[in-house]
Amino acid sequence: MDRMSRLSFLLLCFTLVAYGNKANKHKPWIETEYQGIVMENDNTVLLNPPLFALDKDAPLHYAGEICGFRVHSGTAGSGAPQFEAVVLDRSTGEGLVRSKEPLDCESQREHSFTIQAYDCGEGPDGVNSKKSHKATVHVRVNDVNEFSPVFVERRYEASVPEGRLFDRIVRVEALDADCSPQYSQICFYDIITPNVPFAIDNDGNIKNTEPLDSKRQRVHSFWVTAFDCGKNRAQADAQVIVTVKPSCKPGWIGWSKRVEYTPGSGSIPLFPSLHLETCEETVWNIQATVELQTGHIGKGCDRDSYSDRSVRRLCGAVRGEVDLLPPPSPAANWTSALPTLPSSDSSLVFSFNGSSHVAVVPDSVAAAVSGDHFTLQLWMRRGGANTQPAPNQVRGNRREEEYIVCSTVRNDDSYSHYSLSVHGCRLSLFYWPDVAAARPVKFLWKLEQVCDSEWHHLSLSVQFPSVTLYVDGVTFDPALIHDSGAVPNPAPRQRLVIGACWELEEKQKDLLNNSLPESRDTGRYVGGYRGLLSGVTVRPGSVEPHSVVECLYACREGLDFGDLETLGSGMKVHVNPSQSVLVLEGDDIESFNRAVQQVTYRNSLRFATPGVRPLKLTTSLRCFSEEGCLSLKPLEGYLVVLQPDAPQISLSGVGPHLARPAPEFEGPRGVPLFPELRIVCSLSHAVNTAAQGMEGGALMSDAVAHTLDGCEVQPLGEELNPEREELLVDMESLREKGLDIINTTAYIAITGAESISVYEDILRSIRYRLAKGSARFERRFRLSCSEMNGRYTSNELTLEVNFLHSLDSLYHPSHLLASQQQFLHPSHHSGELGGHTLPSPHRNSVVPGAATVIIMVCVGFLVVMVILGVFRIRSIHRRGDGTRNGAKEGSGQWDDSALTIIVNPMESYESRMGATVDTEGEGEEDEEGVDSPGDASDDQRIIIKKEGRDSAPRRY
Repeated sequence: MDRMSRLSFLLLCFTLVAYGNKANKHKPWIETEYQGIVMENDNTVLLNPPLFALDKDAPLHYAGEICGFRVHSGTAGSGAPQFEAVVLDRSTGEGLVRSKEPLDCESQREHSFTIQAYDCGEGPDGVNSKKSHKATVHVRVNDVNEFSPVFVERRYEASVPEGRLFDRIVRVEALDADCSPQYSQICFYDIITPNVPFAIDNDGNIKNTEPLDSKRQRVHSFWVTAFDCGKNRAQADAQVIVTVKPSCKPGWIGWSKRVEYTPGSGSIPLFPSLHLETCEETVWNIQATVELQTGHIGKGCDRDSYSDRSVRRLCGAVRGEVDLLPPPSPAANWTSALPTLPSSDSSLVFSFNGSSHVAVVPDSVAAAVSGDHFTLQLWMRRGGANTQPAPNQVRGNRREEEYIVCSTVRNDDSYSHYSLSVHGCRLSLFYWPDVAAARPVKFLWKLEQVCDSEWHHLSLSVQFPSVTLYVDGVTFDPALIHDSGAVPNPAPRQRLVIGACWELEEKQKDLLNNSLPESRDTGRYVGGYRGLLSGVTVRPGSVEPHSVVECLYACREGLDFGDLETLGSGMKVHVNPSQSVLVLEGDDIESFNRAVQQVTYRNSLRFATPGVRPLKLTTSLRCFSEEGCLSLKPLEGYLVVLQPDAPQISLSGVGPHLARPAPEFEGPRGVPLFPELRIVCSLSHAVNTAAQGMEGGALMSDAVAHTLDGCEVQPLGEELNPEREELLVDMESLREKGLDIINTTAYIAITGAESISVYEDILRSIRYRLAKGSARFERRFRLSCSEMNGRYTSNELTLEVNFLHSLDSLYHPSHLLASQQQFLHPSHHSGELGGHTLPSPHRNSVVPGAATVIIMVCVGFLVVMVILGVFRIRSIHRRGDGTRNGAKEGSGQWDDSALTIIVNPMESYESRMGATVDTEGEGEEDEEGVDSPGDASDDQRIIIKKEGRDSAPRRY
């Protein structure tokens, strides 16, 4: 029984074991994620954590054992074909992941896939085997330093200016094909060429260790290599070539500080070889400003050197202007109190100090410029010496307007008022057509020319309600026109003031408003002008055309541009109205350099004013990098206008003597003095004779057509006696030609710009006429001409006029007396000659040709005549001293100790005849001898005045 129980128990156990082997209850278990590393030269993947699969059915055979691992593709569908997993121990579930083929880190560095473990099932055939969940495996391929660095370029070139240290001249670069940062990065570079003045950093930047000198070595060549962090050297080294350029300084190259201009050359380029060097700096805008300073030349620039009146004639201006600031004279004394300044031309420059310098034009002159159609012209320059404002002219911190012209004139039955004033940089015209009825209108202009302290010409043409302003010949429209109805009415009294405006007191205004008579105005001058004025004229009637105004006052010199058609694209040129500032703007350096070389200076005057004109070139650059943009200093130079070839005005065709019978001079028309006068103007210039095979230099004279502006006929010796002699001029011809004449006893001056032929005709018509019985033996005249306001003068042509007398007329007592008075004139001039009597230096002893026969007949009486003459002269001196001592108190005593009398034996026949008559009629001549010292004193006074007048040339 016991045996049977044991057998049953054993059978039951075997049955249970057999049933248990057939039952695979659990799935294998693995980690959910693995991180793996594999080297490029190995195929075994090292996983973290290690690959182990566990099964709870262990230790059952088959069911508790791991038979294998299955590898599935990752999320991206890659990685599975390259890897496999094998079981190392079925009971422990240890596995191994490995690559099926070598991996390349450079082609793919990371791989991802999933892995799954499965057990052996219920038997050897793996029936009913179970699979674990899928675990993600990330495999990273570790790099192996299999590649060496390779330079991007085999040759590097750079150029640098000499004399400087640079932080980087050129940068070399090498690359490594390895995939890992450890082996793909370049750890350092090295210069393998020894003894070169260069260094390289770990980033491949090459710099110079000392300043380079292009003269010592122009080109530097050396080799560099690279190392990666795995200390692999580059496969091939790289060559570096550095070219040293001569030092480059940004700025203008080819600047000539001195530029010479020869008058008559037209236009010349100022900068023919100038170009801008930016030292390879990239710029996108260039602006250059050329300034020509001509403010010191005349009135702002070089203009026609003729007088204002002559220039008006040459430009065809309408006549009839009234000069409001004429030169001081007895007829125009309202400018005598104004201070004047020297001027380069013939015009007077008046200074106004803003307080006491005021000119009140007489009513007779102011009445000639009434009406609402007139042209006001003037030269003005603000500021200057002695121009402080009056105390009552400053209100707070603001100054009042400064009045240039303030005028109230009477029309037919009303009064009109206008005033021209400046305030800051504003010019204003206040116009009141009728001070009793109409409302005033104010015209305003904002002009830089008003406040730049330079000379400018203003021409204001009023055709109310139209007003036109010309400044230096350029038209400016009013910036503002408004009604000034709130301004109090000016006094209906005629008054024209220059340099200020007259303001009535309140009491006076009340009297005028109540129409009560007042004996005189009581008020004050307000708004005093501070500056310089010249050529202030008013011409009533029609206004001047623009072409005439431009001709009158436009500058004859200035800046210009050569050829606008050759101007490059993107270039702009701007020239100011006075042509003293020229601005160039562009974006291309080459086009800009060509444009600068076409900037020219022009001067249309044949006889340009010589002197220095300062030049200034200012440059502004704009770069893409504003921080490092170039900054150029202004360049300063000067333009020298050379002395022009002086014209030689030659007067000829008139002999030194003009002998005519005396009755011809006493005729109604007199005798022409210069009937065959010829005036020739020529220019002398140097000629290069070396090219013609001649030694030395030569001067060539070319006849040119010229314009004279003045000629003068002057009697030498004593002035003309209006009772005995006169010079006749064709006044009708002068008026027809528009010439002016100054006719005095000392000289005749004909002025006005005209051609040489016109002056020839006028001078040929000048006649000399004597009164009846006033004929002398001789009279001398001097003729001279000039142009450009006396800048160039002609030779002095001296003409001696001889009067031929008949034999009967020579014996006439009146002629003898006149001869005696003409020859013998002892003089006593206590003020200047200290009591000594000197013979007149202007007494000429020229023997007329018709008296030659008489002189030869009288040669035998020569010795007797000399003795009688000496005796007669001494007796006249004694009587003259006694008479003067009795008539004058305090006069000096006659002292003949220093008197020396020299008698010319070839004295004229008239002198000898006079001596004979003196011997015969001593009683009659005593009375004449008393009067002769007084006459001689007058002659001496005339001589001294003449010498002072001839000391300086007269300008017109």
